[in-house]
Amino acid sequence: MLDQIDKLRQEALAAIAAVEDLKSLEELRVRLTGRKSAMRSLLASIGSLPVEERPEGGKVVGALQKQIESALDDCTERLTQTPETNAGIDVTLPGRRHFEGKLHPLTRLADEVVDILRSIGFVVADGPEIEDEYHNFDALNTPVDHPARDLHDTFYLTDGRLLRTHTSTVQIRVMETTKPPIRVLSQGRCYRRETMDATHHFAFHQIEGLFVDHGVSMADLKGTLTLIGRRLLGDRTRIRIRPHFFPFTEPSVEYDFSCTLCGEDGKASPACRVCKGTGWIEIGGAGMVDPAVFESVGYDPEEYSGFAFGLGVERMAMIRHGIDDVRLFLENDLRFTRQF
Repeated sequence: MLDQIDKLRQEALAAIAAVEDLKSLEELRVRLTGRKSAMRSLLASIGSLPVEERPEGGKVVGALQKQIESALDDCTERLTQTPETNAGIDVTLPGRRHFEGKLHPLTRLADEVVDILRSIGFVVADGPEIEDEYHNFDALNTPVDHPARDLHDTFYLTDGRLLRTHTSTVQIRVMETTKPPIRVLSQGRCYRRETMDATHHFAFHQIEGLFVDHGVSMADLKGTLTLIGRRLLGDRTRIRIRPHFFPFTEPSVEYDFSCTLCGEDGKASPACRVCKGTGWIEIGGAGMVDPAVFESVGYDPEEYSGFAFGLGVERMAMIRHGIDDVRLFLENDLRFTRQF
């Protein structure tokens, strides 16, 4: 029996020392200590020894069992240790840098504009990106035969709904459920069927503001736009308003901010790729809310007046950072976004 015990000890310890992974170690543990193992056979054979030999036999077999179990535990510890716990930490190695995410430049700029408008009493409202024709066109004084719909060609779903072409839809939804005074802003992604180039994209981000109360005038509108421009681009920023047409405002204007990339003297630079040498950059459209829009939501246009304005977030970001291709914002290239 002693010869059998010595042979089992040598084979077991050699097998344990050769194990290289935890799965193999677990299989070896079952083979050495399981119910059908040679160890269990030795333990069972103690009862067949003469009475006077049983104590010594049990002692020898028990010692072998403890030795094998100890070797298995040591092997487990060896296989689960990392190189640092085996060899210590090498303080001369470079540290592991953790990548920290940052807000997208469009998100950062949109948050700034929202903070500016909140500081003068505007509140944020939200609405769906998938809209119906009534809220996207009809309620904004753009019926089905209106030529302005051609400028807002968008993507239609099979059920007749569409991807919104502007965030003005949120303003309609707010006015349908809220009585004046209203000072609200909406932001989000919009869609139009555009041919993509350096200044156009089928998807873009827009922020719009709406202010409705008694006695609201164009002076209030210009003051609000001037505040936004100077907070975003600096105190030297000037604003220019040009007559335009929008079906949902009357009178309507387009407004420009002076280009801040043309030099400190404020003069236009012919080489500027953002303003193309004009010294002005088109930001968006604005105007006094058309009485027809008020009537569609149940407001009395004789009692209330209001202004609305919109600005493109991408266009503002291009001005601020000197970016000349709008497609860069949505290409998800980390080499671009990590610059901000």
